[in-house]
Amino acid sequence: MLFVEFRFFWFFLAVFAVYWSLRRNNSRKLWLLVCSYFFYAAWNWKFLFLIMASSALDYFVGTMLSRTDDPRARRGWLILSLCANLGAIAFFKYYNFFVISAAALLEWLGLPASLHTLNIVIPVGVSFYTFHSMSYTIDVYRRKLRPVSSILDLACFIGFFPQMVAGPIVRAFAFLPQLRTLRVFGDVDVRGALILFLTGFIKKACIADAVAPYVDRYFEAPGNFTAASAWVGVLFYAIQIYCDFSGYTDMAIASAGLLGYELPINFRFPYFAQNISDFWHHWHISLSSWLRDYLYIPLGGNRGPRWFVYRNIMITMLLGGLWHGGAWTFVIWGGLHGLALIVHRQWSRRRDVLPDVRDMQKHAPPRGPQSIGGWLAWLLTIYWVCVAWIFFRAVDLPHAFPAWRSFVLLQSPGTQDLGTWMLWIVAALGLVHWMNSRGVFSKWWRRVPAPVFAAGYGCAFAVVLLFIPPHYAPFIYFQF
Repeated sequence: MLFVEFRFFWFFLAVFAVYWSLRRNNSRKLWLLVCSYFFYAAWNWKFLFLIMASSALDYFVGTMLSRTDDPRARRGWLILSLCANLGAIAFFKYYNFFVISAAALLEWLGLPASLHTLNIVIPVGVSFYTFHSMSYTIDVYRRKLRPVSSILDLACFIGFFPQMVAGPIVRAFAFLPQLRTLRVFGDVDVRGALILFLTGFIKKACIADAVAPYVDRYFEAPGNFTAASAWVGVLFYAIQIYCDFSGYTDMAIASAGLLGYELPINFRFPYFAQNISDFWHHWHISLSSWLRDYLYIPLGGNRGPRWFVYRNIMITMLLGGLWHGGAWTFVIWGGLHGLALIVHRQWSRRRDVLPDVRDMQKHAPPRGPQSIGGWLAWLLTIYWVCVAWIFFRAVDLPHAFPAWRSFVLLQSPGTQDLGTWMLWIVAALGLVHWMNSRGVFSKWWRRVPAPVFAAGYGCAFAVVLLFIPPHYAPFIYFQF
C-alpha cells in the first residue's frame, strides 16, 4: 500500500476517524497497532511474524536489562538483541551477497567453489524497523531510557505505520514518551500536515515518477547513450531519489502529525550544501544521526590520532553504504562519501575550521552559495554527490562504469540521446526548489479563512491528480 494510492486514503480515513473517536489511550494504541500490522500485511503478511518477534524479543531484553546491574549480564542481553536484529538483516539482505562474493574470491584464487545462493524475499523496510528496535535496547542499556512497562507501547513504536517501512528512523527516546499521554486533537496542526502531505505527494507522484522512465531507460544500458544523455540521466536520478524519498517522509510526517504524533525532520534542502559534511547534516538526517550515535561515536568518533578518526569515518560510511543493500555498488557509494568526508575534514583542519558533530536536527537549512568561492564549493559538492549516485543507482558494476566514464570523462559510448533540452527541466526544478528554501511558498496558506483553505486545497489536489503518471512506482527506499 503506497501513500499515493487511493486505497491508502480510504485506509487512513478509517484509521483517523476511529482513532480520534476513541477516548482511552490504550484503546487508541491498540487500534494503531492493528492498523499498522494491516498496513504492512498489504505487502506480505508472513513477515508480520518477524516484526512481532523483534518487538517481543526487545521487550524481553529491555525488561531483563532493568533487573540487573551486572555489567557482564547487561552486555550479554544487549548482544542477544543486536545479534537477533542484525542477524535478520544479514540473512535477508546479505546472504547472497556474501555467498557470491566468497565464490568470486575462491574462483580468483583458483579454488573450486560450489556455494549456492537462495531465492530470498527481502521484507519491506527490514532495515528501518530493526534500527527502531535496536535504538530501544541500546538506549536502555546505556541507561538513557527507562524500559517500557507495556509491550503494547514498544510494538506500537516499532510498527507505527507511517514510518515503519521507509523511515524516518525514529529513536525510542523521542517516540515512546508520546505514547504515554493521550493525544489532543486541538494540538494538531491540521493545515500544516495537509500542506506537507500535498507537498510530498507532488514530489513523489508528479516529479519522481515522471522522471523515473528516463532514469530507468538510461541506467538499463548506459553504454548506448551519449555523454549529454549521461548528464540528463544522472541529474534526473538525483532529482528522482530526493523527491521520492523526501516525498515519502513528508507524507509520513504529515500522516503521523494528523494522528497527534511528531516524527523527526529527515531532509533540509541537502542539495544546497556547500561541502559534503553539510550535505550529510541535511540528507537522510535520521540515518546519519543514527550511524553517528550508535556506530561512529562508539568506534571512537573524533577522539584519538588523525588516522584513527579517518578510519572511523570510512568504516561508518562503508557500513552506511552496505546498509542500503548487499551489492558492491553500495559499498563504493559509501566509500566515495567517506573519502569526501575525510578530504573535507583534512581541508578544514588546514583552515582551522573543523566540521562539528552537533545534533543534525538542529542544523539550519543551507542558504546556498553567497560568493564565488561558495559557488565553486557548491558545484564541487553537488558534482561529487552525483558521481556517487551513479554507483548507488547502477544495477551492478558493469553498468556503473560506462555511466561513470560518460559523466566524468564526457565519453559517448553510444549514439542514443535522451534529449539535452531536458537539462532545462533540471534548471526549472532547481529554481522552484531554491524559492521553496527561501520560504516563498510558505505560510500564506495559514492566513486564509478555513473555507477558502479547504476549497483551495481540494482544487489543488484535483489539479495534481491530472499530472500524475498512470502507474504508481514503489518508493525507492522500500527495497532497503
